[in-house]
Amino acid sequence: MHTETEKTVLLLGLGNVLMGDDGLGIRVLERILQNYDLPSNLICLDGGVMGLQLLSHMGGITHLLAIDATQTGAPPGTVVSLEGDDVPQCLTQKLSMHQINFQEVLAISQLQGMHPPHLMICGMVPERVEFGMELTDTIQDRLHDLESAVVKALCDWGVTLVSRSKTAES
Repeated sequence: MHTETEKTVLLLGLGNVLMGDDGLGIRVLERILQNYDLPSNLICLDGGVMGLQLLSHMGGITHLLAIDATQTGAPPGTVVSLEGDDVPQCLTQKLSMHQINFQEVLAISQLQGMHPPHLMICGMVPERVEFGMELTDTIQDRLHDLESAVVKALCDWGVTLVSRSKTAES
């Protein structure tokens, strides 16, 4: 059992950057890596479409926050935050093959006793998931909203990110 002082957080970007808006999880992770100084207990991983290979990164993780395109029926660009048991449920409305694998990763991690006690997904409803590396304007214009939701969720878990623009002003 981990105590709060032993907290290890995995920030996981998911998606396929070759499939338009499906790559938004990776794009937000890249923005966070570029814009913030990260604490030592925060592990950032471009999970892309790693699928079951993600299991090798689950050991010792107490908190898992995944960033992904999430289909909920809401309008494109809507930010979605789900926790705990709601996370696997939202992944049943799959956009691409990596979500099937992420569901499997969560299920297998639970069977192996590696399932993080704290699980959250911060996502956004995509507009277009088809071949192409560009995000749609709708999603590109709202990436900062998803980035803010991720930073807030981490802060709520006691993980403080320091904006590089604020440290540059000091």
